Amino acid sequence: MNRRPLAISLGDPAGIGPEIVVKAWTALRSTGPAFLAVGDAESLSGAPGGGQIPLRRISRPEEALDVFPDTLPVLDLPLQARVVAGQPSSAHAAQVIRCIETGAGLALSGAVSGLVTAPIAKAPLYAAGFRFPGHTEFLAELTADQRFDGARGPVMLLQSGDLRAALVTIHTPLAEVSRQLTIEKVVTTGLITAQALRRDYGIAKPRVAFTGLNPHAGESGTIGREEVETIVPAVRALRDLGVEAMGPYPADSLFHAEARAGYDAVVCMYHDQALIPVKMLDFWGGVNVTLGLPIVRTSPDHGTAFEIAGRGVARADSMIAAIRLAAEIAERRNP
Repeated sequence: MNRRPLAISLGDPAGIGPEIVVKAWTALRSTGPAFLAVGDAESLSGAPGGGQIPLRRISRPEEALDVFPDTLPVLDLPLQARVVAGQPSSAHAAQVIRCIETGAGLALSGAVSGLVTAPIAKAPLYAAGFRFPGHTEFLAELTADQRFDGARGPVMLLQSGDLRAALVTIHTPLAEVSRQLTIEKVVTTGLITAQALRRDYGIAKPRVAFTGLNPHAGESGTIGREEVETIVPAVRALRDLGVEAMGPYPADSLFHAEARAGYDAVVCMYHDQALIPVKMLDFWGGVNVTLGLPIVRTSPDHGTAFEIAGRGVARADSMIAAIRLAAEIAERRNP
């Protein structure tokens, strides 16, 4: 058991978040890491399997360490509107946002060792006035005033097995990726990734590979100029900063087992370039990690899955992996 519990925000209550939190507690109750749920207790008890496990409403995070093996501790933030599984509603938006804010605040104060976020749905939040693209950017804003030793993120990294893939652009339409790639953005992503590998993963001399954007990494500029004009100068700049940066390499030959043995993380230029190999390696167990924040934050590498919410068939593999990884990173930051 950790000296401090993790916090898990429940995400959209109409999705599979409550169900996978219940299943994660069932899987981890005997071994840990210990965690507390932040959200509506009734959503947990009403989730598939939730009625068969004991819940314990707590008022202080430290209580979770004592009760975790026997009950699922929850910092109860009651909803004001009825939840229907599989039917997202903007009526829940304020509480969903409050759960994230509460979890982040607990992590910033040191009351919990890190934050794991269950999936949210963007559309209901946008309808209620939420102005951030997603969790990652919102957490960056919530932690912006906190001192942090190192290059500041957020950078999204997806982890699956021995593959760690960071993203330069995230939810960017493919037609706009080239316009958003800049030397500064590639350098910043690479630097934050290298620093996180040292601090959060305990890798003394991290090796960071970079993909190209174009087929065959541009073939020396004959199949696109982004490598020559942006990625190569960024890799050189990172080397000047002391980062063991490599590439850019053709993305189609960078993810097989022998290639993965040659680097500790790979920086990818756009969303699917990273997510496809991550999900191919372990579709159910991938983890999303936010790098460059003063708090530890992980999440499952999947969405709300409204289409199966309430049916009891959701798999908790990714949530369990996210909890375990958050605890490992927190232990390295505060041994």
